Amino acid sequence: MSDTNHAAAGHLATLKAAVVAAIDELGPRLVEMADDIHAHPEIKFEERYAAKLLSDALEAGGLTVDRGTAGMETAFRGKFQVGHGGPTVAILGEYDALPALGHACGHNIMGTAALGAGIALAKVMGGPAAKAAGLNGTLLVLGTPAEEGGGGKVIMLREGVFEGVDAALIVHPGNANRAHAESIASYGVYVRFRGKPAHAAASPHAGVNALDALVMTYNAVAVLRQQLKPDVRIHGIITKGGDAPNIIPEFVEGLFIIRSMDKAYHQEVIGKFKDCARGAALQTGATVEFADMGVIYDPLKSNTVLEELYRANQSAIGLSEPTEPRKGAGSTDMGNVSQVLPAIHPSIAIGPETLVGHTQQMAEASCSEMGHQAVVNAAKIMAMTAIDLYVQPELVKKAWTEFKA
Repeated sequence: MSDTNHAAAGHLATLKAAVVAAIDELGPRLVEMADDIHAHPEIKFEERYAAKLLSDALEAGGLTVDRGTAGMETAFRGKFQVGHGGPTVAILGEYDALPALGHACGHNIMGTAALGAGIALAKVMGGPAAKAAGLNGTLLVLGTPAEEGGGGKVIMLREGVFEGVDAALIVHPGNANRAHAESIASYGVYVRFRGKPAHAAASPHAGVNALDALVMTYNAVAVLRQQLKPDVRIHGIITKGGDAPNIIPEFVEGLFIIRSMDKAYHQEVIGKFKDCARGAALQTGATVEFADMGVIYDPLKSNTVLEELYRANQSAIGLSEPTEPRKGAGSTDMGNVSQVLPAIHPSIAIGPETLVGHTQQMAEASCSEMGHQAVVNAAKIMAMTAIDLYVQPELVKKAWTEFKA
């Protein structure tokens, strides 16, 4: 090994040890904040308590914080810069909850883990060890609201928040430690049928039953599934089925989510789904309209260069991965980020392999002892991975080469 490589290795070890020590010191406070957010669940775009708690702490930790980022009240952007040039690494956090279930996706852990990584990195990047290493670079900590259907990251992309970012890191709680993750494209849509009311007993023939159209759509989708690729998922609920059983329903509404692993095929499936609804309207005499629930989530394009760095740092703090591949995948707006720059979305275990997301069991795990440890561990791994990129900027170039290929 050359003297240059020896020096780089020495700087890496010193800086990683420093961020780990800083996060250990922050650990009790991070856990306290994760539990505080867990106790105050807020759904998409309403995360005022969590956003203030996190952005205030980030500012107190030495970062410059902009609030209301990208026109979203509950988004924020923390920044810390050392020297001139160098990589720009973004560490992302989520903090929205699910309706009725609260933090059954563990976002209280994600927001505080990003906070811990950000504060520790700012402390170390501004210290003598970083100066001795000749470290240059910019740290961004992004508070991204409304992952559960609102697409906060998609809005940030649209508003230019990710311009100039070289790598984006986020860690999601789950039932296993995995550097690699997959997600499928997702599109949520309200389907609204309008018919004509009438007395359901005395003069049903005078009405147009909008509910019939919605039921026919549901059944048409069930039949359509046989002709779709295995990765496709279509699921929906009736959000309004009418006003009274003795009135022919004049207005009804359903909410459906269409998912696919392939971005182009996803668009094709959306078209097929809408044709099912249009056909039902034609058969019943109702009219149909569609309203997007939010934005389309793209599939995740996980960067293997970043994955390998993350995996090595995961191992360095004593966490191992299962040998079996993960089965099944959800959707995330981190997929959209990964389509425009190198990004990863690993998972960290907060419970046994039987743990299922979006359940009461997951909500309980998100404030469990294992969940508390995940806050600290996720912060450490993200911070250590960022140090890899700052000290070895050639790895950023390598990640971009893979991304463009």
